[in-house]
Amino acid sequence: MTNSDFSGPVRQDSDRFGRPVTFLNGRFDIKLATGDTGGGLFIIDTLRAACGGPPLHYHHEQDEWFLVQQGRFRFRIGDGLHELGPGDSIFGPRRVPHAFINLTAPARLLIAFQPAGQMEAFFAKSLLDPRSEEFRALSREHGMEVVGPPLSI
Repeated sequence: MTNSDFSGPVRQDSDRFGRPVTFLNGRFDIKLATGDTGGGLFIIDTLRAACGGPPLHYHHEQDEWFLVQQGRFRFRIGDGLHELGPGDSIFGPRRVPHAFINLTAPARLLIAFQPAGQMEAFFAKSLLDPRSEEFRALSREHGMEVVGPPLSI
């Protein structure tokens, strides 16, 4: 552990710093911060109150791993479409376009980014409409490229 102020467990439905972010269609709780691992890993828990998801995008330097905890999700990783339920996980390698949509609400998804890169900073600033040019620019500033629309049900 590299963060000397790490204070123990992060409880369910809690954010590591007590500052959850509302973004897209849900609440994002940091479970493991970038600083906790010296930039090696960033983990967020997302509780989704309505159906939806991010636009098709890829990360230049981060791999992304998803674990469905509640509900049903559809993922696009590259050209493949996959439907996942509780306990299922899927890997999104860096530089491979991916998107997901929760098909049920509420739904919960745990997401890990490795290395952490600038993802924590992105979520702290990402209150923009994901269809806007400002969102695309913010994504580029944080190591991502938006390459298509969100998935639809």
